[in-house]
Amino acid sequence: MDPKRLSFLLAVARYGSILAAADSLHLTASAVSQQVSRLEKEEGVELLERGPRGVGLTPAGRILVEAAENIERELADARSRLSEAQHGVTGRVVIGAFQTVVSGFLVPILDHLHEALPGLELSIADATSARLPRMLRTGEADLIIVDRDLADTGHTPAHTADVPLLDEPWRLVVPRGSTFDLSGAGLEKLPWLGVAPGGASELPVERAKAALGITPPVVHRYEDFQAALALVQGGLGVTLLPALTVRLGVPEGLDVIDLPGLGSRHLTIRHRSTRREPGAGTRAVVTELVRAAGELDVLGSGD
Repeated sequence: MDPKRLSFLLAVARYGSILAAADSLHLTASAVSQQVSRLEKEEGVELLERGPRGVGLTPAGRILVEAAENIERELADARSRLSEAQHGVTGRVVIGAFQTVVSGFLVPILDHLHEALPGLELSIADATSARLPRMLRTGEADLIIVDRDLADTGHTPAHTADVPLLDEPWRLVVPRGSTFDLSGAGLEKLPWLGVAPGGASELPVERAKAALGITPPVVHRYEDFQAALALVQGGLGVTLLPALTVRLGVPEGLDVIDLPGLGSRHLTIRHRSTRREPGAGTRAVVTELVRAAGELDVLGSGD
């Protein structure tokens, strides 16, 4: 089978007639018809249903048109990769993430990303965890960084793919100089802060408490981590914060404790996954983000 002849059949399928296909290819209708006829003879099947109002595809014709489309895509992808190899990756990539990832991870590595990917225009879009998946669906972001526990109900949405980025430990934050009993029984008696319903850390904090085997009463609640820090600083309770938040620094008067059994927040890169995506730029950014996360010291910072 001559792949060049497939391109003639593909043009006829797209434009609906041999004459229109010939115009698009800058050839005569006779030349296009001849190439399709030769393809039919080579394969021993009829590919077109010819009628007074144009032509349609036979079942065999649809099979070969699908093959032609696949070849066309593969060639386009090969050309794109060749261009990358010769000239580097170019274009614009939008990275969506929530506040602590923007502040604690993306901003510190942005210079590295620019140095590693000089041909790319990188844009960071700060958004709530609830809004990030919608940004990916609508094309506002090329990739997003999400908390895997909050991003979905246990499965990756259709036409997307997940890439593990970073397991970020939870840390216990207490007023400085506290003499709390941090044994199993003592943890139950700590003045725990609660997370407001729908707050970004509600589910993981409750999971961490369950892992510790405690169900303490709650007086004060917070929705964002800055409010949590203020409440702890005011001596109103203790709470769990992710390592990236702690890495940004905590106010005076607080101690950060690495307590076994708290678990981690699982940060994940999510991007669209179709025949055309992710593009070269998105693939390159994902690779660099994973590399940077592997070099990040989330355990040794903030204490």
